[in-house]
Amino acid sequence: MGFEPYSDIRLGKEIGQLVRFFGIGGIFHSDELPNYGIEDVDIKRVVKKLDIQNDDAFLIIAGEKISVGFAIDSIINRIKLAKDGPPAETRAATQNGDTIFLRPRPGASRMYPETDIPTVKVTAKELSEVKSNIPKSWKESIKELEKKYQINNQLAEQIFDSEYFEIFEKICSQEHNSPNFVVSILCSTITNLERSGLDSSLLNDKQIIKTFELLEQEKINKESIQIIFEQIMSRKANNVLQALENASITQLTENELDNILDKIIQDNTSKIEQEQIRALSGLMGIAMKEVRGKASGKIINQKLKEKIQKFLN
Repeated sequence: MGFEPYSDIRLGKEIGQLVRFFGIGGIFHSDELPNYGIEDVDIKRVVKKLDIQNDDAFLIIAGEKISVGFAIDSIINRIKLAKDGPPAETRAATQNGDTIFLRPRPGASRMYPETDIPTVKVTAKELSEVKSNIPKSWKESIKELEKKYQINNQLAEQIFDSEYFEIFEKICSQEHNSPNFVVSILCSTITNLERSGLDSSLLNDKQIIKTFELLEQEKINKESIQIIFEQIMSRKANNVLQALENASITQLTENELDNILDKIIQDNTSKIEQEQIRALSGLMGIAMKEVRGKASGKIINQKLKEKIQKFLN
């Protein structure tokens, strides 16, 4: 107990510091006795009581029974750990540069109930109500979206994980709005505009809903939505109506659209003669650029195809 591998470092001293954690002043060990008022006669009685042999040592510890009980368990554990080197414990620095035991390393045993918070009793009825309201798992929610809106897994995950999920459900409550198209606008179109440096925070839910209402009323076409969002997110317009006015988004009459497409056909006759019906793709790009937001892409494609076929015939 009194062996010093380093100056002033002794196992007996370490154990003396350890018991102070339990409110005990210290210990007496056989290497430092007789001393502190303990005489030879006292030591002989202990030796006889414990049947001490030549290579044995002993400790004397005194205090309240409950404190001593905890301390003894810690002393036994500390002695066992001494064989393996420095134990895992929290230590404090002293003025002279040494360290002393401060407290055990926190472990699982430290996870005790919070004493300052009163116990809350949960009734069987409350447990039943909670169980009946457990939120669906991610997988269940995605499957439900796929089934409800007839969209694939990728689109379901995109919209469920986006900030536009609630507005998506509002827009798709109207059956004529295609969920696939709505997801594409909310998750792809807006994101692409953001990547171009535009500010999506300028585009609020009210403006998004208003835009889809205009689409529903056939006052705009699908291609106009990106133009409207672009106007608002670039601060060129404060609302949907102003965006429509700025971009001059008006629907072409069928006659106006026919005239534009006929001119495109006339300007590209050699391309049509060379590529035949395959010229549709290139002419479609020209047409969409010219009538951007003023006519449905589906209608433009259909009309161009008919006009190319007529020219070839």
